[in-house]
Amino acid sequence: MLAPPELKKIHPLGKSPLITDGDVVVAESAAIIEYILEKYAPGLLKPVAGTPDARRFTYWLHYAEGSLMTPLLLTLIFSKVASAPVPFFIKPVTKGIAATVMSSFVTPQLKLHLDYVESELGKTKWFAGSEFSAADIQMSFPIEAAEARGGLNASRPNLMKYLKAIKSRPAFKRALEKGGPYDLMS
Repeated sequence: MLAPPELKKIHPLGKSPLITDGDVVVAESAAIIEYILEKYAPGLLKPVAGTPDARRFTYWLHYAEGSLMTPLLLTLIFSKVASAPVPFFIKPVTKGIAATVMSSFVTPQLKLHLDYVESELGKTKWFAGSEFSAADIQMSFPIEAAEARGGLNASRPNLMKYLKAIKSRPAFKRALEKGGPYDLMS
């Protein structure tokens, strides 16, 4: 579940995702999006600076990984801990620790975040307002992950409507054709 070691030749942390553009190396999803927009798509996929939508754009662009991905990542980690191969006499301990952390911290945090995002999407069609933006691209992955392994379902209709809209976009479909399907459960 880690990036391949070859990435350390490009970035000292061996992080993924990252991009190279000539001599420029950019890691971190939001930083990559900002770099691409600034260099290759000025004025596109981003609200006009200084507007309420621009502030929403910046917030959601960074919220995706800075806040929402944390409980989703913990969900994945503790599911692995609970199912990890360990000696039979330790299994109840590892399962118990994972269950306690999930029930006392991770699941309540995930619910809090999903309730919040559901509420915010009740105010606007897209995360930064009425127009699709790169913030929606950034938020699509944690929302898909929440659907796959975080309990997101029809009880949150705004999020489900958002996912349907994202997945129906021609660019999303082209990306799947080019890159192939991916599994958010592993």
